[in-house]
Amino acid sequence: MTFSAEAALALAQPLLIKIVAALLIFFVGKWLVKTAINLVKKAMLRGRMDETLTAFLGNVLYGFGMAVVIISALGQLGVSTTSAAAILGGAALAIGLSLQGQLSSLAAGVILILFRPFKKGDFVEIGGEMGTVDEIKIIHTVLKSLDNQLVIVPNNNITTQIITNYSALPTRRIDLT
Repeated sequence: MTFSAEAALALAQPLLIKIVAALLIFFVGKWLVKTAINLVKKAMLRGRMDETLTAFLGNVLYGFGMAVVIISALGQLGVSTTSAAAILGGAALAIGLSLQGQLSSLAAGVILILFRPFKKGDFVEIGGEMGTVDEIKIIHTVLKSLDNQLVIVPNNNITTQIITNYSALPTRRIDLT
């Protein structure tokens, strides 16, 4: 059985249209996700949200947006999106279980940034460690100790320890005998 060029083109044309549509969905979707994330980041920064939290939320939103774009493009190609979503959910669960300790530090970092028990420049004592807060990151906080050493404290340790912020109030009392 032989096929003519017209018959081969007629068979390939629907597949070619699906591929072009999937590529169009991917590239336009990627551009839309980047543009939307940049607008959200600018709005958060104008609202005086912390830069660290803004960057973190921007990365999370970008990841979710790109997952939706990729699943949409695969759906256009005819791939079952329910199986892709199931695979994505399984991968997220496996990553979450393997990074359990880091995720608790990440959640603690978000809590620290939102509730602000201390800010950069405050002199604090956290779980026996004293120092001036140099950086508050999503996973850890960096203190500069009295003897000029950098002390890196995981954020999940901070949220479970007593925090003494010596800079929070404008006056202090000293008892001398």
